[in-house]
Amino acid sequence: IFFVNMTSKAQEIGLQLHSFRSLFEKDVPGTMAKVRKMGIKEVEIYGTYGLEFPDFIKILAQNEISVVSFGGEYEKLKNFPQPLIDEARSYGAKYIVIFSIPFEGKSFTAEDVDKAADVFNVAGKLIARNGLMLCYHPHGYEFTPYKDGTLFDYMVEKFDSRFVQFETDVFWVKQGGQDPLALLKKYPNRFVLMHIKDRKKGTKNTDNGQVDVESNVVLGTGDVGIAEVVREAKRLGIQYLFV
Repeated sequence: IFFVNMTSKAQEIGLQLHSFRSLFEKDVPGTMAKVRKMGIKEVEIYGTYGLEFPDFIKILAQNEISVVSFGGEYEKLKNFPQPLIDEARSYGAKYIVIFSIPFEGKSFTAEDVDKAADVFNVAGKLIARNGLMLCYHPHGYEFTPYKDGTLFDYMVEKFDSRFVQFETDVFWVKQGGQDPLALLKKYPNRFVLMHIKDRKKGTKNTDNGQVDVESNVVLGTGDVGIAEVVREAKRLGIQYLFV
């Protein structure tokens, strides 16, 4: 169920290919053809399902699918940012997104934010010099209470807004105990990408970035408030929404 006109130039519905990972692991060409039949033109990628770059990029081209966002690993961002940039650019991506920050112990802490900020701010500056934008995708554990807000609030403060932005995942915002719509309104200039997923009504919040996969439900049937969130994303000018 899509709430946005697929032909809209101002706001595009794309797909995070990882959503179909079990299918891609069995049949990359066939699954990519199914993605094309869905009307998807832009995607976010995270891995190539065992294929080398020439083969994977060829399949994308055959299906007239463009890579907008490239998912990378934190350790590579920290230790080898230029190769990560080169890889993302080879796919024609505009964004590099990091989906998690490693931390020791049971809980994500302010100290983890400080360490990550050093990595993101240095790499983000280099990425910007190469014509791309760096984003971080929260996964719920960043919404642990901290001072007068949450660790995510602290993260927004510490991550240099000139070089680092965010990809909001409305499911994980909700799962972390926050209101996705309110968060968009609180930080109208920090979210440039969005994952749209819905959560089964009655699902209990968690603070560890984990939840039963069965809590993911068809868009519009859960408790995230997808329609309102998408309207706000359009108002804010968030161009790419990935299912």
